[in-house]
Amino acid sequence: MLEEIKKTAAFIRSATGDFAPEVGIVLGTGLGDFADRIETRHALDYKDIPGFPVSTVEGHKGRLIFGEAGGRRVVAMQGRFHYYEGYTMEQVTFPIRVMRLLGIRFLFVSNASGGINASFRTGDLMVITDHINLMPNPLIGPNMAELGPRFPDMHNCYDKALIASATKIAGEEGIKLQYGVYVGGTGPTFETQAEYRYFKAIGGDAAGMSTVPEVIVARHMSVPVFGVSVITNCGLSDEAGDHEDVQRQGRKAGVKMQTLFLRMIENLE
Repeated sequence: MLEEIKKTAAFIRSATGDFAPEVGIVLGTGLGDFADRIETRHALDYKDIPGFPVSTVEGHKGRLIFGEAGGRRVVAMQGRFHYYEGYTMEQVTFPIRVMRLLGIRFLFVSNASGGINASFRTGDLMVITDHINLMPNPLIGPNMAELGPRFPDMHNCYDKALIASATKIAGEEGIKLQYGVYVGGTGPTFETQAEYRYFKAIGGDAAGMSTVPEVIVARHMSVPVFGVSVITNCGLSDEAGDHEDVQRQGRKAGVKMQTLFLRMIENLE
């Protein structure tokens, strides 16, 4: 797998003129419009990148965008891969590995999620302070020692300095932030009411079907992570889950997320 990662990174370097991104960004369901805020230098379709899976979920365009945002060189995934699409965890996290080899020093992740915390409302931004993993761990199998240790520590896997920066910027911009624990499950079914009550009981504030594997792999490689969940529905309500509404709410709240991400990227040390 490591050789495949290196080959893919080499292909991308040749296709982008050795563009070296400092920040990697993963854009979740309904949040792909952030790509419009990037001064694009190169755009590669996933289907044209050796070793890359192809995103099959509506609302995930399937492009890797290289350019400038907030005065920094960035690479953004306009659409991610999910375990429920039938991909292995190695495939789901493959792009994060590649981005690290391309040079990223920070990873920003986003997703659309169902709110568990009773104080959350549709359209809120939840800064992820921790996660609970209910998916297969992407580090199962032989360890790639060249990238990270066999037993990486997951304390403070969401960087405290980045969270503090987000809090300060949100105050300046008048953006309301929530904070909480993200529960990552396999999907693709939306959660039952009993599952939401279980997630609440074990300490979850929001639930979704992505993000956690990417974060685990990033921390395995010692990349600081900042994560945001857009609360697109309230899971403990009687509302039925609907993917189109998730996309719609994601796009609406995504404007606030874009402002937050851009300002944070500007302020990176």
